[in-house]
Amino acid sequence: MGTQRRAPSPRSGRFTGPGAFLVVAALGAFGLFGGLSLLLIGGLNTGLQGLVFGMALGVLPVPVYVSLALWLDRYEKEPGWMLVGAFAWGATVALFFSFVLNTASGITVGLLLGAPAGDFFASVVSAPIVEESMKGLALLILFFWKRDEFDGVVDGVVYAAMVGLGFAMVENFSYYGVALGEGGVAGGAAAFLVRGILTPFNHPLYTAMFGIGLGLARESGRTWVKVVAPVTGLTAAMTLHSLWNATSYLAPGLGGLALMISVLVLPPLAGVVFAVSLSLKREGRIIRENLRPELRSGLISEPEYEALGSVRGRLRSTMRAFFKGLSQWRSQRRFNQAASELAFHRHRAARGLSPPGDEAHYLDDLVRLRGRF
Repeated sequence: MGTQRRAPSPRSGRFTGPGAFLVVAALGAFGLFGGLSLLLIGGLNTGLQGLVFGMALGVLPVPVYVSLALWLDRYEKEPGWMLVGAFAWGATVALFFSFVLNTASGITVGLLLGAPAGDFFASVVSAPIVEESMKGLALLILFFWKRDEFDGVVDGVVYAAMVGLGFAMVENFSYYGVALGEGGVAGGAAAFLVRGILTPFNHPLYTAMFGIGLGLARESGRTWVKVVAPVTGLTAAMTLHSLWNATSYLAPGLGGLALMISVLVLPPLAGVVFAVSLSLKREGRIIRENLRPELRSGLISEPEYEALGSVRGRLRSTMRAFFKGLSQWRSQRRFNQAASELAFHRHRAARGLSPPGDEAHYLDDLVRLRGRF
């Protein structure tokens, strides 16, 4: 009799099957086409030297910003392939369609009302609507398709950040390359200072408005919230984007930049941080409420139970495990993740968002990891 294999967890984050392969292949092919097209267009605008310069500066800070975005997801890490997919969508699909539609709208209005009007329309009207719609489409797909991986505001903000960072990274290739051609190294460095250091979170911030709206829709049981919150979030994203572009168009220079950062970046960014902090407290309560059976059974000790429902507690437990060795640290992180997945599954099942019968898989994962330390 062969060894019995454990059934994979329904929330393992894996995307399998023939249909899944075809979807991934199609999106990958289109993403590759879009990415290569954008690089070709960028190269024509900036030249090879400018393109290489722009790509180098565009990629340089991204690992830091991605790490900051992922750090927000303290309780239940999202599957890596979904995070990479969100980033790639922003860098290729969203940016490609945005470029095509914005260019077409600018040319059309320019032919009717003159080139200045076309440029203004493309920047202040078309770009906010098209770009936020294309970036938001990735969130909408994840919201409906992977309901067990989109639990609330935190997930919405994290996915939005990945889409926005991917979009901004490739968009900056051209900006930096053009700045190099027009102003030399000093011009390229100035563009990097403004776009890569002072305002790197604009696109993630705009898209986070929609992510928060979708997160609130997921968290709420009220029908009107499920409709109003996403619409309000997308409207806020487009409005912020439009105001930023209009101000930069009408009030260029350091004074205008300082005004935009102080009014259009810092307050909304503080609002996103506040929304995430409230959502993290909610997630902590969900974990504590849904892990009580394991506390009573002794599978989870009282100190572990308290730590699992607290951001600080989790940080302390993983740090203690780290000083006991890399293997212990990995086991602790996996145990924390398994406990979170079990708790969130129970929460979703109680709301009719996940099949109750899947609980055995999550509990089996937790029991298996319990035996490692």
